[in-house]
Amino acid sequence: MACDGKIADEEIALLKSTVANENIFAGLDIQRKLEEYVVAINDQGSQFLNNLIDEVKKAELQDEAALLLIKIAIDTIEADEHIEYSEISFFKKVRKNLSISDEKILEAMPDKEDYLLPDVEEDFDFNSNVTFDEIQMRIISQ
Repeated sequence: MACDGKIADEEIALLKSTVANENIFAGLDIQRKLEEYVVAINDQGSQFLNNLIDEVKKAELQDEAALLLIKIAIDTIEADEHIEYSEISFFKKVRKNLSISDEKILEAMPDKEDYLLPDVEEDFDFNSNVTFDEIQMRIISQ
C-alpha cells in the first residue's frame, strides 16, 4: 500500500473488508496493525519494506496462503485505480519469495498474468531508489 508513497482510502477499505471476510485474519485488529505499519514506514522507510520481503521469505507459506497473499497484494495495487511501478516492483519482490508456481497462480487468477511477467529492473533496490515523505492515513469506518 505504501510503496507509492501514499495510502489510498480505497486500499484501506479493501484491507478492512478482506480482514472481515477471511477467517485467517480472525481476531486481527486491522486498524491498529495499519497504524503500527505507518509508524514503522515513517521511521524506517525502505528498510521496513525490505523487512517485509524477508518475512515472506522466512514464512514458507503453503499454496493456499500464498495465493491469498498474492490476491490481496494485487487487489491492493489495483484498489485506487492508479498503479505505480514501485507497487509492481514490490509485488514482484514478494512474489519471488513465494514457492507457489505461476501456473497455480494463473489457475486461480487467469487475468493477472501481467503481474507475473519478468521485471525490467530485476535488481531494483528500495534503499537507493525510493524516497518517502511522511505517510498519512485517514481512518475509514466500515
